[in-house]
Amino acid sequence: MSHKICLDNIAIVLNQPRFSENIGAAARAMRNMGIRELVVVHPYKLDMERVTRMATHAASDVVADIRFADTLQEALAPFGFVAATTARLGGQRVVHTPPVMAQKLIPVSHENRVALVFGREDRGLSNEDLRLCHALVNIPTDEFSSLNLAQAVMVMCYELYTATLSEKRPFSPRLASRYELDGMYDQLKDVLIRISYVNPENPDYWMNHIRNFFTRLRLRAREVSIIRGLIRQVNWYAEKRYQDGLAEGKAATKQPKEDGTPQP
Repeated sequence: MSHKICLDNIAIVLNQPRFSENIGAAARAMRNMGIRELVVVHPYKLDMERVTRMATHAASDVVADIRFADTLQEALAPFGFVAATTARLGGQRVVHTPPVMAQKLIPVSHENRVALVFGREDRGLSNEDLRLCHALVNIPTDEFSSLNLAQAVMVMCYELYTATLSEKRPFSPRLASRYELDGMYDQLKDVLIRISYVNPENPDYWMNHIRNFFTRLRLRAREVSIIRGLIRQVNWYAEKRYQDGLAEGKAATKQPKEDGTPQP
């Protein structure tokens, strides 16, 4: 089964909207987010001219296909799953946030027609209305909980739309293999002993700290290669300085004595 929501099976249901402009704005929000089925229940003083003006030409197809119903029960008859928006919390209600609801609707939407119901602007959905629904969703707000109807429709349509987007697989680079890590640790321990950074009598005590540090970083193969290159350079430089010191010592022993004879 697809891990995306099926927008073709999603409908927005406006129950007793009081303002024709809100119907048009809701249609526009739906069209923006790829949802095309709009059901309007017993609107108050419907003015299709104001609906069309607010919807704009872009959502004219949504407006043209509006299905009108006299009651919410009649409107919801064709749907297998119904989610209702509500601003009221508490009691025994199990209320989901919009993102959670969108995720819950992904499997449901593939085999069922789904309705998302919005109540009238001034008082929302009644308890009787809510009994017709399978689940509740609440749009979290700050101190002022009342949203404009069209704004609420846009928020929910956005969440449903983003649930249709292909889930991006997180980038997973090739991590360093155990063989690569062990080689790096052996090389690092050797050079740290040689430069007297760790106690040669008990090098693993300090190496355990270093291993824990690198383990938290989850080193990639390329990063291990860079670290090993740095270790080689430190080792080369230390060896070079050692050889330079030997050469300088030999040169000093060959300096002539004050009487002009060379040192033995």
